[in-house]
Amino acid sequence: MEGLRKQYHFRPGPDGLRAWDIHRLIALAGSLPVIQMPLAAIRELDEPYWFDHGYAPTCRAVAEHARLIQDVDVRFPIILSADGRVMDGMHRVARAPLLNLDSLPAKRFAEDPAPDHVGIAPDDLPY
Repeated sequence: MEGLRKQYHFRPGPDGLRAWDIHRLIALAGSLPVIQMPLAAIRELDEPYWFDHGYAPTCRAVAEHARLIQDVDVRFPIILSADGRVMDGMHRVARAPLLNLDSLPAKRFAEDPAPDHVGIAPDDLPY
């Protein structure tokens, strides 16, 4: 995980915004089997993803995501929650259609790990 920037996966919850540390998710998913996830089954491709939680899609922010999409290695498995939602790897998911891929390698939790933070705004998390 050397060189991996500090980042979180966010999902709303009954007690406020839940946040999972991506470094921890990668470690927890380490022993999970790799499956092939069809892109057609990845709902996030057709939903707002990066620009929720009050963040505006500025041109600078879009350009930064474009750079990240361009730089990813789609051979590295994405991480899915128990319900099949993307917890890590959305830039890889966004790159896949550009490469005309039909699926991506993935690891899927049978049960979601507990979040690392609950009820804390994204800008208040440690980076």
